[in-house]
Amino acid sequence: GPGRRDGDRRGQARTGGDPVNGFCVECGKEVDKTVHGLCMECFLRDRTLVTLPDHVDLLTCTNCGQFYWHGDWQSMVEEKAAVTAAKEALTCIKEGKVVSVDPSVSYLDDYNISVTLGCRVQIEDIMADALATTIVRIKNAVCKICSRRLGNYYEAILQIRTSEKTLSKDLQDEVLARVEKVVDDAMATDDNVFITKMEIVPGGVDVYLSLIALGRALVKDLGDMYCAETNESAKLVGQTRDGLDMYRVNYLVRLPEFHIGDIVIFRKRYYLLSRVSNQGGKLVSLDGFREMSVKRQDMPEIKVYCKAADIGTADVITVSDGEVQVMDPSNYSMVDLLIPKGAEIGEKVRVIRIEEVLYFVP
Repeated sequence: GPGRRDGDRRGQARTGGDPVNGFCVECGKEVDKTVHGLCMECFLRDRTLVTLPDHVDLLTCTNCGQFYWHGDWQSMVEEKAAVTAAKEALTCIKEGKVVSVDPSVSYLDDYNISVTLGCRVQIEDIMADALATTIVRIKNAVCKICSRRLGNYYEAILQIRTSEKTLSKDLQDEVLARVEKVVDDAMATDDNVFITKMEIVPGGVDVYLSLIALGRALVKDLGDMYCAETNESAKLVGQTRDGLDMYRVNYLVRLPEFHIGDIVIFRKRYYLLSRVSNQGGKLVSLDGFREMSVKRQDMPEIKVYCKAADIGTADVITVSDGEVQVMDPSNYSMVDLLIPKGAEIGEKVRVIRIEEVLYFVP
C-alpha cells in the first residue's frame, strides 16, 4: 500500500502536479495530475488526512469560569471552548488544506468531552472528507485575576479624608458610589480592574485598588468633582520576577469642608454653594440671588456657615411677586422674604438666619 512505499520511489514523484499524460506509479493509470507520483485515488486510499492527539487539556478557572486560550483567559461557553481547543490541535497532511470543520460534541463526564471534527480537505482541486476525534480534558486552575482577587492583591490605596474630624455618612456614601461607578466603567474594558476591599478608618475610608492607574484616575476624578486637595506617595515593596521595582502608591483625597447646597461665607459675604467642578465653584448670593464664579485656586477661601442638612424651614403664609411671607420659626412673627424670579413655592420654604436676619434659601 502507499503507506509502505520506499523513499526512492516517492522521491521520483513531482510536486505541484505533473503534465498531461502522466501516469500513476501505483496503478499505472494515465492522469493529468499526480501527487507524489500517485493518482488521487491511490493517494487517498488508506491515508489519514487529519489527525488529533489522544487528548487535549483545557484549563478553566474554578472561580470565574473563564478558559485559558492563546495565552489569555477568556469567557466562553464550555462546549465552544472544547471545540476551539480541539480545532487548535488539529493537523492536516502537508499536501492538503482544511477548508471547513463540522464539530460534534458528547460529554463522557463532567471533566471529559469527546470532540469529533468532520473536516473538508482540499488537495489540489479535489475535495475529500475526513474525521478525527479527541478527548478534551477540563482541568481546574485559577486565573491570574482571580488569584489576585482571592489573595487580596492591591497596588494602590485611595485614602478618602475630610477637612473635618469625621466624614459624614451621606458624603461617604456619595463619594463611594462615585468610586464604584468609575471602577465599574473601567472594568467594562479591563478585567484587571477591581476593588480589593474598603475599610472605614478614623476620619474617612481607605479603598484598596488593583491597579496604580486606577488610583490615579480616581484621585483626579474626585479631586475635580469636589475641588479636593490631593496627594500621592509611593513605597517600594519588592521586585517582580523580571527584576523590576514594584511599588504601592497611596493616593490621598482630602475633601473640603464645603459641599454643594451648603450656606458659605466667601470674602465676608453669605452665599449658597450651587456648583463645584474642576474649574472652581458657583455661588448664589442670598440678598439678591446673583450668581458668581469662584476660581479653583480661590476655593479654599470658602468657609461653611451652615451645612445643607442643617438649613431650616418656615411655613408659607402668602406669596406675591418677588416676595414670600413666612412665619418666623423662632418667634412665630410674619416676615417678608425676597425670592428669586420664577421660584416654585410650596407650603414650606428653606430659610437661614444670618445676624438675626432671615433669608430665603433657593
